[in-house]
Amino acid sequence: MLNGIIFDFDGTLFDSMFIWDTAGESYLRSIGKEPEADLQKVLKPMSLLQSAQYIREKYDIQLSVEDIMDGINRTVEVFYFHTVEPKPGAIAFLEELHRRNIKMCIATATDRYQVEAALQRCKMRHFFSEIFTCTEVGSGKDRPDIFRKAMEHLQTDRSNTAVVEDAYHAAFTAKQDGFMVVGVYDSHESRQQELLRLTDLFLTDYFDLTSFWKFASAE
Repeated sequence: MLNGIIFDFDGTLFDSMFIWDTAGESYLRSIGKEPEADLQKVLKPMSLLQSAQYIREKYDIQLSVEDIMDGINRTVEVFYFHTVEPKPGAIAFLEELHRRNIKMCIATATDRYQVEAALQRCKMRHFFSEIFTCTEVGSGKDRPDIFRKAMEHLQTDRSNTAVVEDAYHAAFTAKQDGFMVVGVYDSHESRQQELLRLTDLFLTDYFDLTSFWKFASAE
């Protein structure tokens, strides 16, 4: 029986991955640097802190890591405050989970204030007891620390806790650490087939959830 769910944010609950496709490139160009061709792929598994550290070293930027993080955030924050929307069907799904008393929190690489802004604007904050960010935890989703912290907060265990992710690298980390993993389709994830094979359940959207409720109620 599923008692707790740890949700990713971008690409899982919100249609917001497009923001991060060019965030690093946009920041570098804003300070007169030309980004490498595959920068988005390099930064994808990193936390914002790790991304800033990489950019500082790779491009020999004479700014502090904190200043670089602030610069990247400024390139994307307007979208969280005014534009990004939840994935179709996501709110109704969360309402049903809430009705069934399934505990929920968020584990995300995006900074807290941006996630809070989007959730408040879309009247979704009350569904989640806490938000965990990679920056605050101190590691990206290439390590399981954030999922462990979230599970500890929910006061559940791996046998009844699911991690919901759209990104293969994050789902792989959670799965390797013993979590049940639910994959969610997002067009920005290039490793769809690998994600499908890895996960315990794969959702193409939040509408036909018959398979999910069977999964959630299994002993």
